[in-house]
Amino acid sequence: MIIGAGAIGGTVGAVLARAGAPVVLVARGRHAEVLASAGMKLRTPDGTFQTAVTAASGPGEVRLTERDVLVFATKTQQLDAALQEWVDQPVHGRDGAVGTAGAVLPALTALNGVAAEEKALRYFRRVFGVCVWLPAVHLEPGEVIVRSWPVAGQLHIARWPASLATEADAHLLAGLAETWGAAGLVVRLPADVAPWKYNKLLSNLGNAVGALSADPADSHEVVAALRREGESVLRHAGIEFVSFDTSTAARADGPTIRPVPGWDAGQSNSTWQSLSRGTGNVETDFLNGEIVRLAHRHGVGAPLNAAIAQAAREAARNGVGPGGYSASGLEQLVGVGRAD
Repeated sequence: MIIGAGAIGGTVGAVLARAGAPVVLVARGRHAEVLASAGMKLRTPDGTFQTAVTAASGPGEVRLTERDVLVFATKTQQLDAALQEWVDQPVHGRDGAVGTAGAVLPALTALNGVAAEEKALRYFRRVFGVCVWLPAVHLEPGEVIVRSWPVAGQLHIARWPASLATEADAHLLAGLAETWGAAGLVVRLPADVAPWKYNKLLSNLGNAVGALSADPADSHEVVAALRREGESVLRHAGIEFVSFDTSTAARADGPTIRPVPGWDAGQSNSTWQSLSRGTGNVETDFLNGEIVRLAHRHGVGAPLNAAIAQAAREAARNGVGPGGYSASGLEQLVGVGRAD
């Protein structure tokens, strides 16, 4: 069950469906309607593929069984509602209901940031953190633009927290890695996924810059300053994270971005997509805001990340599309050269 069929969830669900794996994509509104009637259109560097999928708009349209796995792929700001919607759904065995989804089924959190796993633990007993490297864009109903093909993405997955891992978890993940790998999703199974997720968090600190800047290529100094501040806060908090050298090397057999015919790549990160669609909210408070939270928690400051998070919130609230700041405007806004 892929709950949230946007860029990440839509790609994962569609490539699994293409490979013949049993999968249901859960979406809302017009997106759900198009998926149910026409399937998912995958626009890739190697062409466009129309893929038939099984779609649902909520748990009332599915019958959960003991063999199901729930993959949450919403934005973090939408996750609480999704968790609450699914946690108490009955799970059926051969002789009837065997419990609720929260008590019985594994829940995978395929989201940016590091807040999703702790949120999920409020509701689900078996939580698996997922570090996602998957360059995809979702802007139109029934369509995702997958910028790497035939390897669409790379996922690091482990039990959260790692100390709770069991043989049953290892068996589940090994089977998942085999099935998903055959579909074009490279799955790695580290002992602990948390350091990988903090590495990805640092990488995602530049998302708001890419979304807000009219010339992202000229805003690298702002991104570098945000990441330096982020690394400093993580070290102060005693949080381990994988180095960029290590994560770059690990992605050698992962997705390779190539041009997609008819798609002007430009910026396409999740924050840019939210501003482009005018959703009214962005996940920045769980990316740059996570660095700010940790700084406040440990009695230090993170003024650069706080400033960019505020700017992203204001853009979302005011319905401002991407590209509202020049590179120099962002430097002035964040305070690069003063506070870093």
